[in-house]
Amino acid sequence: MLPLLRRVPRALGSAAAVLRAAPAPPPRPLLQPAPRPCVRPFGSLRVRAGLLRSRGPCGCGCGALHTQGDKAFVEFLSDEIKEERKIQKHKSLPKMSGGWELEVNGTEAKLVRRVAGEKVTVTFNTNNSIPSTFDSEEEPSQGQKAEEQEPELTSTPNFVVEVVKDGGKKALVLDCHYPEDEVGQEEEEESDIFSIKEVSFQAVGESEWKDTNYTLNTDSLDWALYDHLMDFLADRGVDNTFADELVELSTALEHREYITFLEDLQGFIKTQ
Repeated sequence: MLPLLRRVPRALGSAAAVLRAAPAPPPRPLLQPAPRPCVRPFGSLRVRAGLLRSRGPCGCGCGALHTQGDKAFVEFLSDEIKEERKIQKHKSLPKMSGGWELEVNGTEAKLVRRVAGEKVTVTFNTNNSIPSTFDSEEEPSQGQKAEEQEPELTSTPNFVVEVVKDGGKKALVLDCHYPEDEVGQEEEEESDIFSIKEVSFQAVGESEWKDTNYTLNTDSLDWALYDHLMDFLADRGVDNTFADELVELSTALEHREYITFLEDLQGFIKTQ
């Protein structure tokens, strides 16, 4: 093994000597750059420079960004706010019958009622509470304006009923909603306009519904048990009358929040 290893450097040295002795290859000609394709400019240099130039603050000295689009946006919002105020049905929130006390925190509302040693709380949120009207829209008939056929927007939020016994540690919680195929139907006078989706027991004072607690889904529930649950709610003031008034209240709350949002948006665009 050792003699072979010693001979390797000699072979490499002789090969290097041969390479040094060989004449240098002729210089390679420089490659000419390929001609660039002709690109037709989409506009003058002045136009392209204006598009690439970043828009700075306006010249009024306020340091904010004002564009023609912002100005048109503010004018549109001003007209929109005026129109929404014209069609606003309730200048003040409608009252709920049955002695319900209302608490409002932004888009969340809470109705509280005490009945014979029990506290009944109904909570709902007006966000995403207006059903889509795209499927029900029809082409305007001849001689009728499109504005006259616009459907009235109604807020039908999901709502949660919580019943607590005085001194109790558990609350019976019922998650309710307005089925889309039953809202507005008047064929059956005795039919319920809302339904119960889920029922569960939760600890009193818990702000969130715990998934570790057993939850009863009413889709596969015996109808007799379901009817008793609906009667249980009706005895505590949560019936069709309550559901109708809740829709009116939620619609007024949602519309008020929408107008406030438009006003905030207008003020935001103005100050930018």
